[in-house]
Amino acid sequence: MSSDTPSSPAPDPGTAPDPGTAPDAGTAPDAGAAANPGTIPAPTSAVVAATRGATKTYPGVRALDGVDFEVRAGEVRALLGRNGAGKSTLIRMLCGVETPDEGTVEIGGTPLAGGGVRRAAELGVGTVHQELSLVPQLSAAENLCLGAWPTAGGRIDHAAVRAGAREAFAELGVDIDPDTPVGELPLAQQQLVEIARALRSRPRLLILDEPTSALAAGEAEIVLSAVTRVAGRGVGVVYVSHRLDEIRRVADTVTVMRDGAVVETAPVRGATTARIVSLMLGRDEAEEARRPAGAVDRSGTPLLSVRDLAVPPKVDAVSFDLYPGEVLGLAGLMGSGRTEVLRALAGFAPSTGTVAVEGAPVARRTPRAMKRLGVGITPEDRKGEGVVPLLGVSENMVLTWFGGASTAATVRPSRVAAIGRGLVERLSIKTARPDTPIVNLSGGNQQKAVIGRWLHARSRILLLDEPTRGVDVEAKAQIYRIVRELADQGAAVVFVSSELEELPLVCDRVLTLRAGRLEQELTGDDITLDNIMTAAMAA
Repeated sequence: MSSDTPSSPAPDPGTAPDPGTAPDAGTAPDAGAAANPGTIPAPTSAVVAATRGATKTYPGVRALDGVDFEVRAGEVRALLGRNGAGKSTLIRMLCGVETPDEGTVEIGGTPLAGGGVRRAAELGVGTVHQELSLVPQLSAAENLCLGAWPTAGGRIDHAAVRAGAREAFAELGVDIDPDTPVGELPLAQQQLVEIARALRSRPRLLILDEPTSALAAGEAEIVLSAVTRVAGRGVGVVYVSHRLDEIRRVADTVTVMRDGAVVETAPVRGATTARIVSLMLGRDEAEEARRPAGAVDRSGTPLLSVRDLAVPPKVDAVSFDLYPGEVLGLAGLMGSGRTEVLRALAGFAPSTGTVAVEGAPVARRTPRAMKRLGVGITPEDRKGEGVVPLLGVSENMVLTWFGGASTAATVRPSRVAAIGRGLVERLSIKTARPDTPIVNLSGGNQQKAVIGRWLHARSRILLLDEPTRGVDVEAKAQIYRIVRELADQGAAVVFVSSELEELPLVCDRVLTLRAGRLEQELTGDDITLDNIMTAAMAA
């Protein structure tokens, strides 16, 4: 595998290339033609963006360590790496959000030199972030013009707004009604509106951060076609994704990062999944052995049986059994359908298929019905959905079930406090008092309180969605211990985490989910980080 090709003379730094024309060297493919993955663009193609020796340090963390990175006109460069590898910091540097402590960032040969987002945009950088930044109530055309409205006679020229939108969508090869409120568009078309807005200023470089992570396979196809057209017009593209089939479809080259450094850059063609995973993990981590878990008796009736569960359009025909005492990992990349499965099982998302608890089918899955059957869920968004910030720790832990905390339909503060003290001690929650507002606790202690809510409700089936997100190492270890202890006491747990290295540490069995379908089951010694990542990323 080869490293980045040497720099070529930069184009005139004051003029961004016209995306409607090919780069100065070679002939760009037709606008509608597919990219030719597997070849590094010729060294004579213009370098549209580069970092040289870029280093960035935050308190206690070296996010980037001497990174050399460059993208050429018409090239689609895939950027890969596990969480914390440095991808986001590199992207933020290229679009002017961050400034390197050492090294330089150049756009079209001109140093960015701390000019910020505005300067990066002036030099030709367009960015589409993972989270949409559209205004749902405004039309698709109006969203394209936010901050740069065409005017006539001192007023917004609405005809020009619509005409510009039609032209922008035609360039992407998509048919979107400019007058439709963007909140009424399918998610894939909303993503295309974001891309069209980024292209409106005719950038040299387009950065796409997980543009298909929230899309079903059919929707993702629309975005991939648009990326191919953009690169065909000579725009350099940085494409961040973990979906290797997509990368092989649209990317020419792939850069793999690990621990803040570029490990390798190579043509996509010939870069096998096993090789990419090995580069992302490093030899030692890829060979990490899992922590042995207690044996699970699967001879009896499953505590939870799921057959052909579907949550259109994200999840299709998922089936599995969950037994008492088992911790079942559900692995998958962002957008694979993990959260949708858990929400459907807890009754929060409309779904089809059958779900049975202890062999008894659940006719109508609602949150209340599933709670009564002993199903509890910790949501992915702890801050937005998991806690009531200004209520005390104890109050948060009895919210789901007031049993033991009330008499004659009246909640007794003394009983709430007593329940809280018991759970605080059992879960090692660090708080001065059980009535301390939960917002004052660390993320890890908040998460333990959310889990404690379902312990108090005597839930037998726990659906844990990202239970360790945003918590420190000590809190993670404590949450792992709590999960194993619950399983040892007969509960059944579904454990979802985007930090795939967690799954071998706590799970008895792992199912890999990709594009809404179960791909593989891993048990025993096969539950390794290497195997999980390979199964989750492979086409």
